Amino acid sequence: MESMDLIREELRQPANDLRGLIPDVMKGFAEMSSAAMAEGELSGALKELLAMVIAITRECDGCIVAHTRGAARQGATRQQVGEAIGVAIAMNGGPGTVWGPRALRCFDEAVAARREAMSLAPVAKSATIE
Repeated sequence: MESMDLIREELRQPANDLRGLIPDVMKGFAEMSSAAMAEGELSGALKELLAMVIAITRECDGCIVAHTRGAARQGATRQQVGEAIGVAIAMNGGPGTVWGPRALRCFDEAVAARREAMSLAPVAKSATIE
């Protein structure tokens, strides 16, 4: 599996093309996904970790990228990601030991990108009273 950014770029245009062909299906999927991932009794971070484990099980690199990024955005820790990957390995055996490390690498890339974006964000000037 390539790096997170390469996978996202590779899938961007084909996904846009497909969205143009079947807009109602893609809109329906997006709405269902938003509803399923919304905060409820389960936190958004836990839901992203569940989705990541399923992505590992299904060996879906695009899904791994999406849900490791989602887990990072929702505040999941690297330890939580590691433990969730442990569940994927327990349920999948050998393939989990291949796709799990790929998911961890994607999570690390997502966290690093998030930190970089936050450090590059403009700092608002504070108003002073003279």
